[in-house]
Amino acid sequence: MTQYRIGLLAFPAMTQLDLTGPLQVFAGLPNAETHVLWKTLDPIKTHGGLTLVPDTTLADCPQLDVICVPGGTGVLDLMDDPEVLSFLRTQATEATFVGSICTGALVLGAAGLLRGKKATTHWAWTDLLVPLGAIPSEGRVVRDGKFMTGGGVTAGIDFALTMVAELAGQDIAESIQLGIEYAPAPPFESGSPDTARPEILAAVRTRMTSTRVEREARVAKVAAAMA
Repeated sequence: MTQYRIGLLAFPAMTQLDLTGPLQVFAGLPNAETHVLWKTLDPIKTHGGLTLVPDTTLADCPQLDVICVPGGTGVLDLMDDPEVLSFLRTQATEATFVGSICTGALVLGAAGLLRGKKATTHWAWTDLLVPLGAIPSEGRVVRDGKFMTGGGVTAGIDFALTMVAELAGQDIAESIQLGIEYAPAPPFESGSPDTARPEILAAVRTRMTSTRVEREARVAKVAAAMA
């Protein structure tokens, strides 16, 4: 049976569900070896307060079959972190799949890995993929060759199930989906800007104003350095 080495990057101020959602899916993949990665093995405080403990440092990480980058407010620091970007470029060379969830796509973009590739991210930030050379594309999961990107937060589960189907077949993926009872039935139709009420969408965009200013500035800085 094929063994799969899967690594998920963890970092301060990340969105924990971007990592823990896919990790729960990958836990059901037969013969999978998962690694939670960071520069050190020190506990990491995620956005929202949950603490995660990495089990593998970037320096000690073996060659991975799958590398995944979650998103969250902490991506700003990763986008010009030479150690993280170098690690991703090196791993991407031999990995079967390189992926991201939510704004993790901005980190892959900053590493120069999405140039000319179709990609997605959280709906609020898809335009920021353009300066990094990516081609924004709609979808909960978007694949372009070995690169697979997921939309915002909860799309990480879709991302991981799609990845499992590619690695081990649809039967395994469907079995995992059934095992975790993944049958979304949201109580409100507000999970997308296309279905949310206009006043809700406007309020959310307003709350994101300061974050947008910061992210636009960081993307512009990184894009200029890449030119």
